[in-house]
Amino acid sequence: MDLSTRYLGLTLRNPLLAAASPLSRNVDGVRRLADAGVGAVVLHSLFEEQLRREAEQNTRLAAQGSETYAESLTYFPPVVDDVYRASRYLHLLESAAGAVDIPVIGSLNGVTPGGWVHYAGLMQNAGTAAIELNVYYLPGDPHIDGRQVEQRYLDVLAEVKGAVEVPVAIKLSPFFSSIGEMAQRLDQAGADGLVLFNRFLQPDINCETLTPAPDVPLSTAAEIRLPLTWIALLHGRLRASLAATTGVESAADVVKYLLAGADVVQSASALLRHGPEYANVLLDGLRDWMLRKGFTTLDEVRGILSVHDDGSARERGDYVSALRNANSSAYGDY
Repeated sequence: MDLSTRYLGLTLRNPLLAAASPLSRNVDGVRRLADAGVGAVVLHSLFEEQLRREAEQNTRLAAQGSETYAESLTYFPPVVDDVYRASRYLHLLESAAGAVDIPVIGSLNGVTPGGWVHYAGLMQNAGTAAIELNVYYLPGDPHIDGRQVEQRYLDVLAEVKGAVEVPVAIKLSPFFSSIGEMAQRLDQAGADGLVLFNRFLQPDINCETLTPAPDVPLSTAAEIRLPLTWIALLHGRLRASLAATTGVESAADVVKYLLAGADVVQSASALLRHGPEYANVLLDGLRDWMLRKGFTTLDEVRGILSVHDDGSARERGDYVSALRNANSSAYGDY
């Protein structure tokens, strides 16, 4: 049985990717994921805020003693250049890429175009197989219109694509007013892959301390519906690869995403919840299902249940049917 697939122009041994998470914070973690059978690993993200904070610290360091005699400057530590700011991440990327025989993908998490370009180049030099741009932008200012939000994604993509030669994927929010059009615009702008979807931080409130309670809960299988819908709608309409993420708890969830048309399926929560070795469980379940259904390659599976028209009629029909079934279950036929 052949589970190999293509993603971002890369040939992978199977479609299961370890998404960016704390599991890939060191080389041993990346090695455990590879040994568990994943097709590729997305490293934990390098955050723009970290880079900016380190840059500000370096600026203050450079300013120390600037009004004293020039000779006295030699007593201060040398200014730390841009390469050092991300040296730990880049060292991890380089070491991990050399430690495993599967692609290791670097991840940049930020919001402004300029802050990413240089570090994307450094990731390329460190041996990343590709770069995943995780644009975390939640516009709280009501004066920012939708086109401005969309343009920020396009600007980030254009800047990074212009700076590197490795493939670039972009992780999308599900909150665009027209996800299909945004996907097409990113595809036309050169995105090699789209990852659906980003999970924004949605803080709770502590009623006793009267303070926000930030938390990043693990995803559950119930969250698969939204990305599953859009994978099915976008399959076959874009040049870019499609990566599904969120809600992957069992092998059945991996199968669903592939039937909808995903090229690969990313998982973080299930691997954090059950351990890296759970990747074997997901892959074995995929193999068992394909064997039972008589499939021998992923190409025979991918996109069987994708949507081939504009999707509106089917979505409306499914919506009405679901409500009718729910009412019937709750109240019986009448």
